[in-house]
Amino acid sequence: MLPASVPLSVTDETVELGVQLLERLEHEELSLAEAVDRLETVTTVPTTTRTILDEAEKRGVIRREDGLIRPTAGRFLRFESEVVTKEGEFTCKRCGASLSTGYFMRLEAGDHGPFGSSCIRKVTGRE
Repeated sequence: MLPASVPLSVTDETVELGVQLLERLEHEELSLAEAVDRLETVTTVPTTTRTILDEAEKRGVIRREDGLIRPTAGRFLRFESEVVTKEGEFTCKRCGASLSTGYFMRLEAGDHGPFGSSCIRKVTGRE
């Protein structure tokens, strides 16, 4: 993580958010396609996705081998305190559905969401 005094560009913030998302997944392993599916909630830019994967591997957050991604951190999100709900009019970042209740992941890089109830479980690895 960068010191608070260092300004981040949008891409740097996106990379940091993506790395933190990978760090908090509850999967023993994912295919590269499944990992990209999760990262598409952060960015749809292929070069940024590659940068996130490279940075996560460099930091030891994931291991990549034979097309598989293995998270190493084991720091799962606690749904009561690190996944919060907000009422309003939202669009799910993963599936595009309209939502009246949005689920947001509280990461150090900022809140990530909104997601619907099934998509938050899919993104975090609880389903």
